[in-house]
Amino acid sequence: MIRVLIADDQALLRGSFRLLIDSEDDLTVVGEAGDGREAVALARTESPDVVLMDVRMPKMDGITATREIAGDTRVLILTTFDLDEYVYSALRAGASGFLLKDAPPDDLLKGIRVVASGETLLAPTVTTRLIAEFVRRPVQQPLHGLDTLTDREREVLTLVAHGLSNAELSAQLQVSPGTVKTHIGRLLAKLNARDRAQLVIAAYEARLVTPR
Repeated sequence: MIRVLIADDQALLRGSFRLLIDSEDDLTVVGEAGDGREAVALARTESPDVVLMDVRMPKMDGITATREIAGDTRVLILTTFDLDEYVYSALRAGASGFLLKDAPPDDLLKGIRVVASGETLLAPTVTTRLIAEFVRRPVQQPLHGLDTLTDREREVLTLVAHGLSNAELSAQLQVSPGTVKTHIGRLLAKLNARDRAQLVIAAYEARLVTPR
């Protein structure tokens, strides 16, 4: 059972999300928060697997709240805004995914499951803006640990940064899902990254991946 916490300042929207999530056999809502501070407090007491986090909330915004709880809990950012600074800041804060509120219900449910499984979720429009944001930023120092990667690990990191899931990696590289998980685990360890979202950030900041 995937335990979900909903953080949004609109009670009606929280209620709609709760009804949708609780209708699924493998998902359950363990709490609702109307502001960022409440979200942090509930995340610490309820230990959800995934937090649906709005960006614009009173008392504490969603980015700050994400920074407080990311690591122990996976955060899926939900917002009506797909502006560059929100995308970049959310991922830097430790969010594992970013989805717009007008996404179809099935996409939201799938997003919760994807993030809970440890993968990164970025909507296509968000990915485009994220790439543009990295292009505008100065080139960073060489990524620490990059020189320890094998050719295959560099290839996997590049594909992860392009948004491929484990299943897609397995098909493209023609290796087993277990082998893909092994490569991802080694990348996380060598690059001192917490999750796939941080691998994406690292790949772009090191210019290992560049936009087309």
